[in-house]
Amino acid sequence: MAQQTRPVRLAIVNDYELVVAGVAALLSRYDDRVEVVELDSRMPVVSDVDVVLYDSYGQVQGDRIDIESQLQGTDAKVVVFSWNVQPDLVQRSLDNGASAYVSKGISAEELVGLIERVHDGETITPDEDQPARSGEFGRWPGADLGLSQRESEVLALITQGLSNQEIGERAYIGINTVKTYIRTLYRKIGVTRRAQAVAFGIEHGFQPDRVRHVDGRTQREG
Repeated sequence: MAQQTRPVRLAIVNDYELVVAGVAALLSRYDDRVEVVELDSRMPVVSDVDVVLYDSYGQVQGDRIDIESQLQGTDAKVVVFSWNVQPDLVQRSLDNGASAYVSKGISAEELVGLIERVHDGETITPDEDQPARSGEFGRWPGADLGLSQRESEVLALITQGLSNQEIGERAYIGINTVKTYIRTLYRKIGVTRRAQAVAFGIEHGFQPDRVRHVDGRTQREG
């Protein structure tokens, strides 16, 4: 890897403020190598950045990102950051314009190294032979309620009004798996019906945010 003369300028993008803030907090230990200059929830990147880290929690997968609208004409490189690392999805995401695809089952230090390599021009994809790990990226809505990341994501998509079929397509999981997550998360949050789950999600922060953080300033819309 070429010697960096300055930190890689990074924007982190996800529909949930808690998620982008959690990733940024973990990367802050490495601010001599990666400088997080913008955090965006449902807003396009406006800063001059080298790399955009797209966290797929509760969002469309990497093969369906509207990369042009995200980048606003800049030449930043997009890295998809996801638990879904199926080879066909990874390849479609690269074909869609992503420069790299990274598994969430890594440490913050490993992510920093991969971001530097992407900035240097490498195309990064998950190692299919690497065993699955939980990684360090453990902030998501409902974590304090005992929800796993997958249960949290399914509840977020229920709160967004998606059907079971649409949840499966968005989260890249089978319909039976969706139903299993719904049963377990309903039990954990103490509801029995979808309308109750939606109400719970609205009350407990499972609706998408619209906010941008740049250089210590916060801009909210809607």
